[in-house]
Amino acid sequence: MSITDVSPTAFGRRRGEVFAWVLYDWANSAYSTILITILYQYLTTQVFEAENWWGSTLYAWCIGTSMMTAAVLSPPLGALADLNCSKRRWLALTALGGAGGGVLLALLPTHWAVPILVLFTLVSLCFELSLGIYNAFLPEITTEQTVNRVSAWGFGAGYIGGALALILALLIEVLGKRWGWGDEAFRLRMGILLMALWWGGFSLPTLLLLRDRGQPTHRQRFLQAARSAMQEIGHTLQNIRRYRMLAFFLIGFLFYNEGVQTVLNQASTFATKELEFTTGELVLVILMIQFLALPGSLLVGWLADRWGQKPTIIGCIVVWVVLLSSAWFIHAKWQFWILGGAAAMVMGGTQSVSRALMGVLTPERHTGQFFGFFNFSGKATSFMGSFVFGAILRLTGSARPAILSLLVFFLLGWAITAKVNVDEGRRQALRENTRPCS
Repeated sequence: MSITDVSPTAFGRRRGEVFAWVLYDWANSAYSTILITILYQYLTTQVFEAENWWGSTLYAWCIGTSMMTAAVLSPPLGALADLNCSKRRWLALTALGGAGGGVLLALLPTHWAVPILVLFTLVSLCFELSLGIYNAFLPEITTEQTVNRVSAWGFGAGYIGGALALILALLIEVLGKRWGWGDEAFRLRMGILLMALWWGGFSLPTLLLLRDRGQPTHRQRFLQAARSAMQEIGHTLQNIRRYRMLAFFLIGFLFYNEGVQTVLNQASTFATKELEFTTGELVLVILMIQFLALPGSLLVGWLADRWGQKPTIIGCIVVWVVLLSSAWFIHAKWQFWILGGAAAMVMGGTQSVSRALMGVLTPERHTGQFFGFFNFSGKATSFMGSFVFGAILRLTGSARPAILSLLVFFLLGWAITAKVNVDEGRRQALRENTRPCS
C-alpha cells in the first residue's frame, strides 16, 4: 500500500500535505546516511590522519555538541512556532540552513580543520532542530487511525531516499577516478555536496505544501515571542501533572532513544576500528540496513496497529537489548552483517511508533511545543552517549565498553515506558484540544 492508495476518508483533503510531509524524511535522510559514511571518512582520513584517533573522537564530540544544543533549543523553538503559528517558517530556516551549510562544508579547503568542525556542528544542529519542527506537523495532518501508517511511511521513505543518495555518492567515488578526480578528498567533498543539494532540493515541495494551522491572536516580534514561549514552557512544566502519561513517555523515550541514537551514530566507528571495515564495505552494510529498514518500519507499524503502540515499543526495546548484548561478542565481519540486518528491522520502527504515540498523547494546540520536548527527550542524553563514546575511544582504543554501557539506557527506558497508560494519556490530550494555536 502506498500513500496514494489510501482512501480519501483516511486523509481527506490533507493527502497532499501527507505526501509533502513524508518527502522531508526522504530529503533529510541523505544527511543521515552520508554522515556516517562519506562525511565520517572525510573527517577521519582527510581532515585528520587516519592513524590518529582524534578524528573519530572529534567526530563524536561534534555530534554530541549539536545534540546537546538541540536539546536546549528545541522546546523554546517549538513553543515559539506555536505562538506565532510559524512552524513552516522555522522548518524552512533549519532545513535550508543545514543544506546551505552542507554546501559550504564541501567547498572549504580540507586543511581548514577548525572551520570544518564548527560548520559540521552547525549543520548537524540544523538537522536536529528541523526534525522537532517537522515532527510537530504529524498530529495535524493525520488521525489516530492513520498516524502509525503515516509515521511509518515517513521513515520508510527516509530509508529509501537515504540509500539512493548514498548510492549516488558511492558512484561519485568510483566514477570520479575515471573522470580524473584523483584526489580522494575532492571526491569525498563532492559526496558531501550531493548530500546538501539533495537535502535542500527535496525539502522545497515540503515547504511549499505544508500549512500552519490557525492564526495567532496577535503576531509577536521575535524577542517578545521568545519571552512568551519561555513563560508558556514554564507554565507547562508547572502543570505537567495534567499530562502525566506524556511525561512518563518522554522520560522513557529519553533513555531508550539515547541507546538507539548512539548506536546509529557510532556504528561506523565500531565497524572500522574494531572489525577493520573499508569504506566500500561500510557503504554496502549501510545500504543493506537502509533497504531492510523500509519493510522493517512498515512491519513494526503494522504490529502497532494490531498490538497497540506501547506493547510494540517495548517489544522493540527487548530486541535492542538482545542485539546490544550480542555486539560485545562480534569479532568477524559476517557477524556484523547479520547484526546490522537484525537491527535494521527494528531501527525505524522504534522511532516511527514512538513518534506516532507522541502524536496520540499530544494536545493539538501545543504540537510545536510538545514535539520540541519530544526532540529534547531524543537529544538530552544522546549527546552524553556521544561524548562518553568519544572519551572511551580516546582512553581505551576500543568501542566495546561503550557499546555495553548502552544497555543501561535501554533497560531504564523499558521500565519507565511500561508505566505509560495510553488511554489515560489520550484523555489528557483531548481535554486540551480546543484550538490549534494560542
